[in-house]
Amino acid sequence: MATPIRKSVELFYDVVSPYSWLAFEVMCRYQQKWNIDLKLRPFFLSGIMQGAGFHQPGPSKASYMGKDLKRQTDMYKVPFKMPRNPAEVILIKGSLNAGRFLTAVDMNCDQYLEELTRQLFLRVYYRDEDITEPASLMSAAAKAGIPEDLAKQLLSTIKDQAVKDRLRQTTQAALDHGAFGSPTIVAHVDGKPQMFFGSDRMELMAHMLGEKWYGPLPELAKAKM
Repeated sequence: MATPIRKSVELFYDVVSPYSWLAFEVMCRYQQKWNIDLKLRPFFLSGIMQGAGFHQPGPSKASYMGKDLKRQTDMYKVPFKMPRNPAEVILIKGSLNAGRFLTAVDMNCDQYLEELTRQLFLRVYYRDEDITEPASLMSAAAKAGIPEDLAKQLLSTIKDQAVKDRLRQTTQAALDHGAFGSPTIVAHVDGKPQMFFGSDRMELMAHMLGEKWYGPLPELAKAKM
């Protein structure tokens, strides 16, 4: 019997998006269980919002999202805590430097990308810590196991044109797939890209991939938190 061809799944995400954390953890838990090659694709959410003509949610939706995140993170066993000032975190401070740092890691030593992503999510949505300053990014890199000299070298490149261009290209690639927010997941099935938005379409995506969905935990694979 021929070995089934592995399917490519791209996870486009920004660490300033709490729902992206949920999708990130679930996809990382399933990357060995499903016959897939998972590609983490850090992008710039502000660029997605601008490109897709997105408007900020009103107060009713914002209130709902707070309650919904609490329910989902409890179910997904992700240690989420809403920052004291989420508007400042998302809209004022943003994630450009974090996105560029992740991009530099992806370009040069992608074996650290998963854990660095996790550590940045933990800083924002568990410890309510900064992800914009160089010292903050260095701290996350240390917790991700990146050697200090290498982390400094990578950090020094975040304003390089090549890094800026890669982040811009990744953001545009997501827009070209129809992205309008984060997370955006693109599963390549039978040569065709299938786009899914959000962290709650995993069962449908499993069906499209011809895989089985066992809930969000299995079973906390690589639970490094």
